[in-house]
Amino acid sequence: MANIDSGKIERIEYDLAEIYRGIRTRVTELILGASSESLERVAPATPEWSALGVLAHMVGSTADVIEGRLEGVASNEWTQTQVDLRSTSSPEQLLEEWGRFSPQVEPLIDSFPRRMQGMFIVDATTHEHDLRGALNAAGARDSDAVDYSFDQLSFGIGRQRGGAGALRIIHEAGERVVGEGEATAVLRTTRFEIIRAGVGRRSTTQIASWDWQGSAEPESVVIGMFAPPRSTDLVE
Repeated sequence: MANIDSGKIERIEYDLAEIYRGIRTRVTELILGASSESLERVAPATPEWSALGVLAHMVGSTADVIEGRLEGVASNEWTQTQVDLRSTSSPEQLLEEWGRFSPQVEPLIDSFPRRMQGMFIVDATTHEHDLRGALNAAGARDSDAVDYSFDQLSFGIGRQRGGAGALRIIHEAGERVVGEGEATAVLRTTRFEIIRAGVGRRSTTQIASWDWQGSAEPESVVIGMFAPPRSTDLVE
């Protein structure tokens, strides 16, 4: 396989405001089209949050940015407080609050530190699909949010492979090589599966069962800053 220097892979420029706006639009449509019963379902791979709890976290993240509540940002306590503070809010109230704060946040995302940009968009993408899981509404697996999240997480996977060699990922829209040195493994899967695994929505058993050639290193696919791998399988 070719010797690949991952540092020479050019990062793609994205319109982060547009990506987040698209997530908000799709999630709003999901919530407005869902029954009250379905909104109480627990979303997979969350801290036992209902679908409305997931929405409360997404809303709270934008409100906290604008109102300056950033102590402990991205910690479990920070996110749980967002959910707890909105535990009695109706879907309409949550969407109204999001509609006030999100348009203020969206133009600011490009000014966030690069790492925070990635965390903010990847987190929102993650929770869009957590909601879809709770509502049995799969979709948007080829969105610009998935493109961006794959871009961000695949670089992290390359870093985590360390001395195991580079990884060639062959996906539905092309391929990418990540990591240092000579490519020692090939993985054939979708970008959606990569991002769901990367944020702890797949077990290492699932990851190991993918179409690998060479040095698999399934643990390297999970980006620990988002979540640990699942202990049980999750099929979406």
